[in-house]
Amino acid sequence: MFELKPLHERNIPSALEKAKHYRLLNEPLPAESICLDILEVDPNHQEALVTLLLALSDQFEQRLNERYRRACDVLNRLDDEYQRAYYNGLIAERRAKVHLKRGGPGSGHVTYDWFRQAMERYEKAEQLSPADNDDAILRWNTCARILMSHPDLKPEPQQRSPQFLE
Repeated sequence: MFELKPLHERNIPSALEKAKHYRLLNEPLPAESICLDILEVDPNHQEALVTLLLALSDQFEQRLNERYRRACDVLNRLDDEYQRAYYNGLIAERRAKVHLKRGGPGSGHVTYDWFRQAMERYEKAEQLSPADNDDAILRWNTCARILMSHPDLKPEPQQRSPQFLE
């Protein structure tokens, strides 16, 4: 095994910029690694937590369950209630998109359910958002448009309980 080298605290801002840059380059693994280095120095660094959450959700397509679980763990470390609601919606939306892309038996119901969960979480975030922030509305609309453009995505039919004759 290797012993990881610690990041100097004074270099956290430039390291965080690098993590964001790697995400923009579609390189979520280096972004994740940098965020973990920052969090070793400052475990409650909110911007690093958000960037880590995003880097993990960027990897849902490769390792859905493990990355989803880790993203939810990071989500619980966010201090701001609005951010927790908003990023909770984003996690659900990104999970829905993975199910949409993968397809397969029953995926239409699963995808629909994840998009609806995302929309509910965005509605909660909308209630908590500052007046000049419509990000949750924009994300909600994106989910709605995806559902409207895919009529095959629908809720799972309700199971009817058997009726017994007396």
